[in-house]
Amino acid sequence: MEGCPVETTLDVIGGKWKGIILYHLIDGPKRFNEFRRLYPGITQFMLTLQLRELERDGIIHREVYKQVPPKVEYSLTEFGRTLESIILFMRNWGETFKDRLGDIRLKPQQGDR
Repeated sequence: MEGCPVETTLDVIGGKWKGIILYHLIDGPKRFNEFRRLYPGITQFMLTLQLRELERDGIIHREVYKQVPPKVEYSLTEFGRTLESIILFMRNWGETFKDRLGDIRLKPQQGDR
């Protein structure tokens, strides 16, 4: 992997869903359908793809419990936990931006009177 380290990071956690998945895993393991309930807009295919990529990259762990019906949980690996501060900074920045954006939209635009 050559090039900018930011590009490398975005290759691993970029996209619409990976950051959201990681954010929710900070609080502890989640099952597949928990993600579906949290974000009904994500398709089963896309969620499966994103989880597989995060698992492939060593960011999350997939635990399959041998029971009927089968139970599968996803959790952050020790290496995945190293992303926690980045994800939380992204959350804080997003909250600040939403507040700022609200303030900007409330201000009259130049020429409005």
